[in-house]
Order: sequence, then structure tokens, then C-alpha cells
Amino acid sequence: MMGIAVACAVAGAFFLAFGAQRQGSAVQSNTGGLALGGSSLLRLIRNPRWVVGLLLLGAGMVLNVVALTLGTLTVIQPIGAIALVITTIVNSRDQGLRINRATVVAISACVTGSALFVLLAVNVVSENTHVTVQQELTVVLLLAVVLGIFGGALVMFKHKLKAFFYILGAGVLFGFVAVLTRIISKQFFDPNGLFLLNVQWYSIIAIAAAGGLGSWFVQSAYASGPPDLVIAGLTVIDPMIGIAIGIVILGELRPDVPPVIAISMAGAALLAIVGVVALSRHHPDVVKRRADAKREPRK
Repeated sequence: MMGIAVACAVAGAFFLAFGAQRQGSAVQSNTGGLALGGSSLLRLIRNPRWVVGLLLLGAGMVLNVVALTLGTLTVIQPIGAIALVITTIVNSRDQGLRINRATVVAISACVTGSALFVLLAVNVVSENTHVTVQQELTVVLLLAVVLGIFGGALVMFKHKLKAFFYILGAGVLFGFVAVLTRIISKQFFDPNGLFLLNVQWYSIIAIAAAGGLGSWFVQSAYASGPPDLVIAGLTVIDPMIGIAIGIVILGELRPDVPPVIAISMAGAALLAIVGVVALSRHHPDVVKRRADAKREPRK
């Protein structure tokens, strides 16, 4: 089973990488690097490249779910970071860009930091089989605050926001989506046989709002930055937020965690986040856009 799980995870990473690249190039060609709007989204729905990218992303997500079902988090989760490497190579070739040394270092930091964080976390997190109503409400209320912050920033500073904001927002929001998906699935498959009657209405609204705004952020990130940055946010920030919520709110941290492990987890998370920030500043596509913007006023 583990061999099949690994194969599904690797295949899922490839689908995710190529799907992101297809959607990213479609969004940029439709928006010209400008902020994503309602009319732009309608054009994208009719764009074959964007639709193909959506189908590839969907296939990648399904394969990843299968991999996590058949395998273990320790083995499967770090494999997702392969998508970042693949997306960078594919996008650079598609755009005719040369991968610079700073990009290689940034990607290495993202992959190494996220892999170490997950590997350390799974050894100190205990499986919590029951989520209380108070814990679920805490997650939903915290998500409401996060939605207010990111949504408010989007409304007030829409034309001033950079790619990193959208990447950070998408990663945080999809981290909440993962946690709520887990909570809802446990409620749905509760042995009492009530299925949907166990699921709380506010969690359904919360996951829909987070998923909707997170998806908009992903498309906006495609419009203002390369697709590898989007993948970096989703494969680095998303699992860290999910694990952090599990530890802080759902009480999944074992009481006997050595201080050295906790410090190492913080260091790994910092390394991965620094990698994402560096990628957002030194990626060849970003450098090219910055150079073009400096030359434009002279015309």
C-alpha cells in the first residue's frame, strides 16, 4: 500500500505543478499583470488553458487525498514539495527565463524547511479523536477574524497589493479549510449514524467562505506573480497553519515534547517562510517584471 501511496503522491505533485503553470500562464495572458476582476474571471472560465489547469489541479488534489488515505503523513506530506521544484522548472522553460542562484537557494529553503517542520510535527502530535464544540467554535471565530483582515485589506488596498500578500492569504485560508474539512469529515462519519445532522452549519459557511476567498487569492497571485510562488505558498504555509491550529486549538500536542523539538520546529518554519519571501523577491519572473516597471516611465 505504501508504494501505491508514494506513487499517487508523486503523480499528484506533477498534476499540481503542471496545473498551476497552465492556470498561471492563462491568468497572466488575460490580465496582463493587472489585478484580477470579475470580467477577467469570466474570460478565464472560457479559456481552454485555464480549464485544463483546473482539471489538472483537481486530479492532483484527488491523488493526494488517496495518497494520504493509503500512506502516512510522515512519508506523504513532504512529497508535495516536489511540485514547487517542478513548477519552477516548467514555468521557467515556458517563459524562457533562466533560473538564477537566488531562486535555487530560496526553493531549497522552502522544501527543506517545510519537510523538516512536518517530519518533526508528526512525532510530537497526538491524534485527537474528538473535537469539542468549543474548539470548533474557536476555529470558526479565529477564521472570521482572519477573513476580516484579509478581506478588508483586499477591499481597501486592492491595487497596491503584491503577489506575496495573495500567496500568504491563500496559504493561511487553505490551512483553515484543511482543519475544517477534517472536523466536518469526523462529524459526518461519526458512529452514531446521523451523518450530516452532526455537521454544524457555521462550519459549512466558514469553509465555503475560506475556500472562496482563498481561491480568489490564488487566481490573483497568478495575475501578479509566477505560479511557482503560488505553489510555494500552498505547500509551505498551508500545512504549517493546519498543524499550528491542531496544536494550539485542538490540543493535539503531546505533553512530553522536548524543548529542542519545539525550537527546531520554529526554526524549520522560519526557514521555509524566509524561502517563500526570498522567492517572491528574487524569482527571475519577478526580477523581469521589476526591471520592466522601471523602464516603463522612460517611454
